[in-house]
Amino acid sequence: MVTVPSNQARARHRDIDYDAVPGHLTAIEPGDAGYARVRSTYLRGGSPGLVLRPGTPAEVADALAFARAQPVKLGIRSGGHGISGRSTNHGGIVIDVSRLDAIEVLDERTRRVRVGPGARWSEVAAALAPYGWALTSGDYGGVGVGGLATAGGIGWLVREHGLTIDHLRAAELILADGTHVRADDGEHAELFWGLRGAGANFGVVTAFEFEVDEVGDVGFAQFVVDATDTAGFLHRWGAAVEAAPREVTSSLIIGGPRPGQPLLAHIMTVVDAADPDTVISRLRPIAATAPLLDQSIQIVPYAALMNAPHGPHNGHGEPVTRSALADHLTPELAVDVARLIESGESYFFQIRSAGGAVGDVARDATAYAGRSANFSLSAFGAARTRLDRIWDDMRPHFSGIYINFETDQRSERLHEAYPEPTLDRLRALKGRYDPDNVFRDNFPIAP
Repeated sequence: MVTVPSNQARARHRDIDYDAVPGHLTAIEPGDAGYARVRSTYLRGGSPGLVLRPGTPAEVADALAFARAQPVKLGIRSGGHGISGRSTNHGGIVIDVSRLDAIEVLDERTRRVRVGPGARWSEVAAALAPYGWALTSGDYGGVGVGGLATAGGIGWLVREHGLTIDHLRAAELILADGTHVRADDGEHAELFWGLRGAGANFGVVTAFEFEVDEVGDVGFAQFVVDATDTAGFLHRWGAAVEAAPREVTSSLIIGGPRPGQPLLAHIMTVVDAADPDTVISRLRPIAATAPLLDQSIQIVPYAALMNAPHGPHNGHGEPVTRSALADHLTPELAVDVARLIESGESYFFQIRSAGGAVGDVARDATAYAGRSANFSLSAFGAARTRLDRIWDDMRPHFSGIYINFETDQRSERLHEAYPEPTLDRLRALKGRYDPDNVFRDNFPIAP
């Protein structure tokens, strides 16, 4: 029996058998000095009863076996940046795989790379840069590999090189029963299909194997524009993006309206080219979509785009976000987005371009079903009911959702993320690999 200070004992959750935690596991409890660094995520405040930090696949299996024996919630966390915030909880257990962060080149000829789920994308970009390689991987280097690489991966190279999951060639994971398996196109092929888009439902990935791309310096532009004509601007920007060559990937951010000031939009665009004239010519149609107020254009290594600091996450409360995939930014959708922004119910609204190479992959090739979408939309709000009142009216424009940006727990969202026959196929997989529904923290699929 370990004696703990009385203040720590009072913080312990009554349904967790702390004395049964395997002694070789790194465990952090409420009251421990390191607890503040692991309790919350990027947006969500958490108060888990126990955080386990395994350093090997065998320790992941041991942590999972212990967690299964406790009648509390279970969360799996790699980087903790996921907008949905589901990798923490209140009173439950979190298995934090951030120590599994090794990055290894397996085969230089085929550009095969092995990456641990706890690595950050900035670290991956830095490790690949000396080879002249890159892997499309979200738009912020502080994000952990695990959550993104099992959900999709819409990043700065997406229109040219596809989703992050489209470069996944194999994965090693611990299943719900503690079995350590390798999944690829030849072994556990159906599981490998499900991992690419719905991976949080089937196990804890301990290593990914990717085939990465040859990528040199890229053009990176930031434009600040007057978005007062919000609907017109959104439609023009969407049309310019769809018409652009695939080496162009763009995103935009619009904040809430400010009294007496024009509405501003921040456009960020990457051109996968190092020639300045090519970069400028590709950017002109994007810059022409609204009155230009400020601009910055650079030629930088791809790793510089990912070079973001990643300190501890200190989220508070419950995030309210809504996510959608849209095939096109139609005039009608643009009008509804403008109405949402003008309402003030979304204090941060973002659209990321997708399309291009994403659509080259068959819709049924992976569990990620949003292959027809050219755009990913996300809205951050302060009040769920008020945001839903507007967002739900917009759903006829949408063709799916991106799960990492969605906090809505209503069952309809599962069908939007995984339309039939994808959902039936995932249910069959769940029944085979996790019949007890151990992994039910992030868009759970009932077996």
